[in-house]
Amino acid sequence: MTDLPHVANWVDGAYTRASPASIAVVNPATELPVATIDATPRDVVDAIVTRSQQQFASGAWSHAEASDRFAVLVKAAALLRSNLAEFVELEVRQTGRPVREMQTQLARVPEWLEYFAGLARVHEGAVTPFKGPVVNTLTRLPIGVVAQITPWNHPLLIATKKIGAALAAGNTVIVKPSELAPLSVLKLGELFQTAGLPDGTLQIICGYGRDTGKFLCENAHLARIDLTGGLATYRAIAPVAAYNMIPMTAELGGKAPVCIFPSMGSDMEQAVKAALFASFIASGQTCVTGSRLLVHADIYDEFVALLLLRTKALRVGDPTDPETQIGAVINQASVERCSAFVSRAVEDGGKILCGGKPSERKGFFFEPTLIETHSKSDLSCNEVFGPVIAILKCTSEEDIIAVANGTDFALGASVWTRDFTQAHRVAEKIDAGVVWVNGHHLNDPSSPWGGFRQSGIGKENGREAYESYTKVKSTVLNYGVSPAWFDDKAENARYG
Repeated sequence: MTDLPHVANWVDGAYTRASPASIAVVNPATELPVATIDATPRDVVDAIVTRSQQQFASGAWSHAEASDRFAVLVKAAALLRSNLAEFVELEVRQTGRPVREMQTQLARVPEWLEYFAGLARVHEGAVTPFKGPVVNTLTRLPIGVVAQITPWNHPLLIATKKIGAALAAGNTVIVKPSELAPLSVLKLGELFQTAGLPDGTLQIICGYGRDTGKFLCENAHLARIDLTGGLATYRAIAPVAAYNMIPMTAELGGKAPVCIFPSMGSDMEQAVKAALFASFIASGQTCVTGSRLLVHADIYDEFVALLLLRTKALRVGDPTDPETQIGAVINQASVERCSAFVSRAVEDGGKILCGGKPSERKGFFFEPTLIETHSKSDLSCNEVFGPVIAILKCTSEEDIIAVANGTDFALGASVWTRDFTQAHRVAEKIDAGVVWVNGHHLNDPSSPWGGFRQSGIGKENGREAYESYTKVKSTVLNYGVSPAWFDDKAENARYG
């Protein structure tokens, strides 16, 4: 491992080694290490938080004009767009996702920086109605040092979402990317420096979540924690954050239903393509993977027959090959988790229609898998985070809605129908933070993203995300109300 490049933390405007300890980053498609990163200990984490506080207090960014923040973020977007090929290569190498996916996804990432740059430039305060000759102004101010815990499945996209919103609002940011796929996020330090961001305003630190991530979230001087991860991670962080009175945004798991109604029978190819896209993009490793296909009985047999043909024809292989459609899952643990879900699904009475086992090729690959099951099975209710998809036959619109709402997750859902009235009716009744009609995985910087129940709290994207990184200051200006609470006569005055 000594021949591997080491990518140190990005701290105070330079790559800075945290300690002699290191962690290998492995290419999931080859099982070979590609680089090492820092394993940041607690004392270094705490020192970085302290320096970030000092940077925030200096006002170099927190007091910068909105037009200056706009200019830096727009330049960062332009730099990212002009260097996309390098970022795509890093994303493919560290995640095992096909290059065709990453080229498409990363081409849109600069839009998030441009959106939040624009929001910083145009976001306005307010003057509230106030009784009497008084003016009450509301001003949004940056909150301080924010910690962002980002995942491995969309490393650059999710980190950029969070960083863009927090920086636009004037905060100092500490990002802890997943140790499984941190390389593209680490490159952002140099990019923002070149764009003109003051050194120390964006810190990027690496390490295991159970260590470095824990150390960061336990620091009492944070102003906010923004987590994208699993429910177990949230439950580990939330009590400490609550004790320290640190607010949190948490984007957690999902079990998105893809609801397919009889009117789609007029274009079965389109319905099947919709299901394939919803279910198998990123090898099913997204929080809104269409992991439950809820198909109306009237078209079930025809739909499943065509879906099987198309699923078996998916091209699984080398992520660097532009023809590859399905890449690797992130590691061996993910392969084993997929296998365990398949085994439990069979125990629950499920029927494997295709796939169901690891690929025989080198690397962490799992076959695209379809399993016919019922709504109470483990596979129907819990998140796999892999290409193992439940198919359920539903008897009516009401049945589809009930099954769609029948898990503890409520992040995303899609409704596929040619019936305009039905589309509105069903979308209204599905309990999820994002409901697509005749679409899936559609995302935009302006569109709030976040779920209900065990899928999380708070929002990414949109004005909601920007405002979550601000605090509201109320300034009350009295221009005519005379103090009249106490008698002016000295003998009626009270002291002490």
